Formats: sequence, C-alpha cells, structure tokens
Amino acid sequence: MQLHFNAISEPGQPGKKWQKLYNTHWAAYKAWFNSKGAANVPDLKTSQEALKKYMPEMWPTYQNLCKLVKADDVAARFLTGFQPPAYISACSQAVLTGKEIQLVRNYDYHPDLMEGTQLLSAWNGKKVIATSDCLIGAVDGMNEDGLAISLTFGGRKEVGVGFGIPFILRYVLEFCSNVEEAVDALTRIPSHMSYNVTVVDKSGVYKTVQMAPDKKPVVTEAAFTTNHQGTVDWPENAAFNKTIERSAYIEKMLAKKGIKAQTIADAFLKKPLYNTLFKEGFGTLFTAVYRPAAGTVETRWPNVSVKQTFEGFTEEYRLINYDQPEVVQEIPAIADQVTSETAQAYYQPDKKENIKQVDWQETVTNTLVDAMAQANPSANKEQLEALRGKILNRGQVSWEVLADFWANMGKGHTDSWKN
Repeated sequence: MQLHFNAISEPGQPGKKWQKLYNTHWAAYKAWFNSKGAANVPDLKTSQEALKKYMPEMWPTYQNLCKLVKADDVAARFLTGFQPPAYISACSQAVLTGKEIQLVRNYDYHPDLMEGTQLLSAWNGKKVIATSDCLIGAVDGMNEDGLAISLTFGGRKEVGVGFGIPFILRYVLEFCSNVEEAVDALTRIPSHMSYNVTVVDKSGVYKTVQMAPDKKPVVTEAAFTTNHQGTVDWPENAAFNKTIERSAYIEKMLAKKGIKAQTIADAFLKKPLYNTLFKEGFGTLFTAVYRPAAGTVETRWPNVSVKQTFEGFTEEYRLINYDQPEVVQEIPAIADQVTSETAQAYYQPDKKENIKQVDWQETVTNTLVDAMAQANPSANKEQLEALRGKILNRGQVSWEVLADFWANMGKGHTDSWKN
C-alpha cells in the first residue's frame, strides 16, 4: 500500500496548482459526495446560505474556487463543506508547552482515502501550511501567525446538521491568529460529526474543543486526545482503535518530568501510537509535528521526514510504501513551474492508483459480509447478498450501515440487516 505525498507551494490566490488538485481528486470526491443520494443532501442555495452565515469571510475564496474549476451544481455544493456524507477516522494528538511549544499528531486512516497533499497557500493574505482534505479543507495545519490546529475523531456515531470538520479547520487557519479567536470559531460553527480539535499558538496557550452535532461544544484544557470525548460512547469502535490504551499511554508520557518535545514526537512513530492496520483503515498515514514558536512544520514517517518553514517551503514528492515502511522512495523536488511530463507524473498520482479506492471498498464489504456470515451461520445466500448491497451503496461503503454493523456484531442483533 502506498501514498503519493506532494508538498505544493502556491502562496497567493488559488490558481493552476490548486486546479490540478481538483482535477486529480474530484472524480473520487464526486462519487463519495453523491453516495448519500440527492434526496438526502441540501440544495445549493441552502448550502451557500449556511456558508455565508457561519463562515462569511470564506465566501470570496469559495467563489474564486468555483470559478476556477467552472463548478457545476454538485461541485459547488461540495465546496461549501456543508452537510457532506459521514466519515470516520481515528488519530492521536498531544500538546507540549513551556520551554518548547509543540503540537504532534498521528493521522490514522486508509491510504487510498487521503489526498496526500501538503499545501502552502495564502488565499486570504495569511500564509497557511496545511494537510489538504476535501480540496478546500484541512485535517491539520499552521498559519504564519503561529496558530496550529489538528483533529481526532470523537468516537460517536451521531450525524447532524453542520459542516465537515476539514472545512472548519481551514476557516480557522485562514482567519484566526490565536487560540482565543480559534475557540470562538470552533464553538460557533456547527460540525456534522463529533471531533476533538486541539489548537495551540506561539505563546503556548492551548485548548481542546469537543465538537458534536447533538450537543454544545465543550472547551477543555486537555493536552492530548484520541478517539473519545470523556467517556466512551461507542464501545465497539473504541475496542477496535484502542482509544483508551492510546490515551493512557500519552497521559503517562506527558506526566514524565522534563519530557522533551523530540521524545514525544518520536513516540508517535512507535506503538501503541503508530498503527499498521492500513487495509482496515487504521494505519498511521503520517505524523505531523508543528512548532508554532519556531514556525516549523515536520511531516514524518519511519526513517524519513519533510521539514518546512513559511519562508523556506520546498516543493517535493515522496512515495510512501506502507507495506515496507523502512523503504521510502524519494523523488527530486518539483520545480515551481511544472512542465515536463515526468514531473507531471510525480505531481499527480498515477491514474492507476484511482482504481485502489474501488478495490478497497469491495475488500471491506467482503470482509464484513464474511464476518457476519460466520457470526450468523443460519443466514442464507439471499440475506448475505442483501447485506452486501446495503454496505456497498453506489460503489461507496455506507457509513451508517458500517456503524450499525459495529454496534450489532457478535450480539445476535441481526434483524437490522436481514430485513
């Protein structure tokens, strides 16, 4: 399993490079976005009104992006970030303050479901280095004011009315300069699922906001999070991703007197924080280390790292091989003007890689159906095929069915999928 990692610099208004990202990934995002069905998504007017209500400063950028790619109705709705399909990841993160200020996080997900792009931009006059997601969003990042942010899944099934969390994180990085401003935004903008969002600025102030679609945000002093919010709300998921075990490990590590920032960062590349269940969607795709006071960003994998600053950002490509993490292929940096066919191939993932997403969806479906068949020997072929159809809906794994599977698996609760 592999990840194409591109560090891309476009420090100004979005242009040809962002357009290339869109052209590379839009087909997959469109299929995912349409998986809910037209009857289950808000129309364009509703989506745009929500964006203007909760993130009005982002409206000009949104318009520019839509114009750049000549967005149709589907793309225009998607780029608002409002009410996307449900999705689930894992992740761990921890903050250290004092003499050293650092936010370190692991992003745990399936390699085929990540853009693999680190983007330096300045869409609204503020330089931002972020790990791109949903084309316009971010799963973590830092701006030139020294505000860093990242997320972990909150470990709850509820899906409500709100924005996808990557769009919210992008807004914070674009328009907030410190933790106080970030917390104000995070507690004001509704999230459609539950997440723990940690912010830290160059002064060493930090907060973690527990966001959820069905209750008010909770602002905490938590210096670390994994995949639950206080108590475990989804035991099956917690057992799978070992959120309690990882949380206890980080807590014990941070409690050590005189713990160094580098020691913490290194720990995120080792078990139990570094995860290798890549095919199951629980593999550590990268470790990000943000140091707000120094203005540095480091993206790490076993035995390799990419270090960036706002003034010395280098475009480059890495091919990360998760089957053999000790072997990482490095390709020379991509020049600012990508012209040669070879560089174009490095800049954009090989088209063959797009096939992997379909293969993964089918693999997950087969695994779940086989597991349910073993747990319920009385199930006949027709019932199992019906289950397969529910899980793999329009070529995409249904999160809602997957959640139901986790909740009922091994408990004999089979009515929900047999009917």
